Amino acid sequence: MRRMVKPKVFVTRTILDQGLNLITGYCDADVWPGEMPPGRGEILEGARGADGLLCLLTDRIDGAIMDGIGPQLKVISNHAVGFDNIVVSDATARGIPVGNTPGILTDATADMTFALMLAAGRRIVEGERAVRTGSWKTWSPAFMLGADFARATLGLVGFGRIGRAVAHRASGFGMRILYHDPSPVIPEPGVAAEPAELHVLLREADFVSIHTPLDNATRHMVNAAFLASMKPTAVLVNTARGPIVDQAALYEALRSKRIFAAGLDVTDPEPLPPGSPLLELDNLVVCPHIASASWATRARMSLMAAENLIAGLKGERLPNCVNPEVYAKEK
Repeated sequence: MRRMVKPKVFVTRTILDQGLNLITGYCDADVWPGEMPPGRGEILEGARGADGLLCLLTDRIDGAIMDGIGPQLKVISNHAVGFDNIVVSDATARGIPVGNTPGILTDATADMTFALMLAAGRRIVEGERAVRTGSWKTWSPAFMLGADFARATLGLVGFGRIGRAVAHRASGFGMRILYHDPSPVIPEPGVAAEPAELHVLLREADFVSIHTPLDNATRHMVNAAFLASMKPTAVLVNTARGPIVDQAALYEALRSKRIFAAGLDVTDPEPLPPGSPLLELDNLVVCPHIASASWATRARMSLMAAENLIAGLKGERLPNCVNPEVYAKEK
């Protein structure tokens, strides 16, 4: 009896066991062992001849990479909700379905958004630093004053799954909620959120939170004009993608106190270089892209990415496919 040959796959980083065990049980898997992501040459060397590729948002996958892997490549599975690291049109042109992990990050990212709002608005990191360095000497009435949340206005730029989840949390704080989204929005049960033009939202919001995808229209959407339209007491939060914010403009707005504070979980580049002027600012809280870093969320992400990969290897429709038009081309 002939032994069945397992499909060959390349995984660009070690993922959690829930997904990795599924992959190694079904596939002949080569897993990049390094802590840092592989470079283009290393991806090509590791994935050449592979039937499937599981990549992370740190990996740029374009047509040249796909061609270098070879015409046998059947599926690309992205261990992320966003997929701007993959040139999806190149994959579609080659008939390769691309998978992602939507929905699973919603609650964890909404939690992180609120954590950044609280940390930046109430100066938690700055206050903790004052305790550790000994610069806090005594309690005083005007020390470390910050933003109020009850009855404040939250402006959500983007009202998809994550934006709506943030709105649910904000309603528990008694906040007024405005949202701006160019796409049609289905009303969210239990949340009194009002649509608003962007200039109105920026003028009225005490907190502005970004929840849009990264594309040509949103790259550097948060620029000098955007920031100048915000209240001087307002807080900006970004848990979406780093390049949505023009960081030079943000630095000037924070340095000059044009806005009160900002909280970032994403930057451009990632990580910020040690000499970045943003890191000199006390009114900025910056985290290392950890919005989805909860135990349950990352475990489910790994499983969803593995399920997309294996479905593609079997010739089945991906459970979560970002370019379903590839299946129409097969007919």
